[in-house]
Amino acid sequence: MHSSLSNIRISCLAVSTGSVVRDFRADGLAAGIDPAQLERVAKAIGLRERRVAAPGVTTLDLCEDAARRLLEEMAVDPTSIDALIFVTQTPDYLQPNNSSLLQARLGLCKSVAAFDITQGCSGWIYGLHQAALLCSHGAARVLVCAGDTLSHQTDPKDTATHPIFGDAGSATLVEKTGSESAMHFIFGTDGSGAPAIMVPTGGARQPVAAGAPGAYLKMDGAEVFNFALREVPPAVAGVLKLAGWTPATADRLVLHQANRFVVSAVARKCGFPDAKCPMDLVEQFGNQSSASIPAALVHACGSTLQEQPLKIAACGYGVGLSWGAAAFTIGPVVVPPMLPFPRR
Repeated sequence: MHSSLSNIRISCLAVSTGSVVRDFRADGLAAGIDPAQLERVAKAIGLRERRVAAPGVTTLDLCEDAARRLLEEMAVDPTSIDALIFVTQTPDYLQPNNSSLLQARLGLCKSVAAFDITQGCSGWIYGLHQAALLCSHGAARVLVCAGDTLSHQTDPKDTATHPIFGDAGSATLVEKTGSESAMHFIFGTDGSGAPAIMVPTGGARQPVAAGAPGAYLKMDGAEVFNFALREVPPAVAGVLKLAGWTPATADRLVLHQANRFVVSAVARKCGFPDAKCPMDLVEQFGNQSSASIPAALVHACGSTLQEQPLKIAACGYGVGLSWGAAAFTIGPVVVPPMLPFPRR
C-alpha cells in the first residue's frame, strides 16, 4: 500500500527514556560470557549501553512524560488535541487501552478520538500515517505517542536478545497546515514470518496460567536481518520515488535502530552512505522498538531540525512481520532534549 497526504506537518518531537543505565560488557561478564566474545559482539553490532525503565515504570509513564514536555514546550492547550494515537506492544493492561488512560492523565477533551495501534518497530510510521489521515479529514492537531518497555519482556537468560533492548516513550505533534509539502508512505506485511519475532504466550491462543513465569519475547535474529535486507530497500526506493527524491537529494535516511550492523547494511543496500544514516542511537540507548525513529531524529538531527528543514526518508521494520516507510520534509520544529524518566 502507498499513500500521499498534503498540508500536514510535524511540529514537535519529544522522547523520554528509561532511567536505569545497563552496560553491555559488565552485564555479559556477570552472566559468565567470555570477554573476547563480548568484545567481538559489541564491536560488530554496536552495543555499549542501554537505558531501561526502572521497576514499576511502564510505557504509559514514559509516553506521558514525553507528551507533557511536548505540550509545555509548544504551549499547547491539551484540550486543543483532537485525537490521540498510542503505538505500543507493551500496554499497561489488555483492557483498557493505553490511549484512554493517557487521555485522562493529560486532561484531553472527552470528545477526543483515542485508540491504540499494536505495532512494534514499524509502529511510529503507522501512527504518523494515521495522524496525517485524521488531519486530512477534519482534525487540527493529533498527538502520536509511540514507545515500548521490551526490556521487561525479555528473558535475562537469553543472552542473544535480552542485552539488545532499551526502553523509551515518544510524543509527536502532527498538525494540519496549508503550507507544507506532502508526506508519502509505503506499507507492507508478511505474516508468514510472524514466528521470527513473537511472544508466544500470554494471549488468547496460549494464555499464561496463574502463577506461571512471565511470557518472554523470542526473536530469530538471523531471520529478522534477512527480512530487513529483503524488504526495506524496495520500500525506501518506492517512497523516495513518490517524493521525487533520490539518495543523493534526501538529507537523511532514518531507519529503525535495531543495531549498528543491521542499520549500516540496510542503508548501504538502500544507496545511502553511513554519513546520511544515524546509527549510533542503539549504542547509547539500545533498541527502543516503536520509539527508535523519533528518538533517532531527536538524538542525531534535533539541533539541525530546530534551525532548518530536512528531507527525511524513514523506515521501520519488525514484528508482524511488517514494515512502513515514509518520506517527508520536517523542520524547523521544536525538539526538547531527550531525558530519562523519572529524573534524578
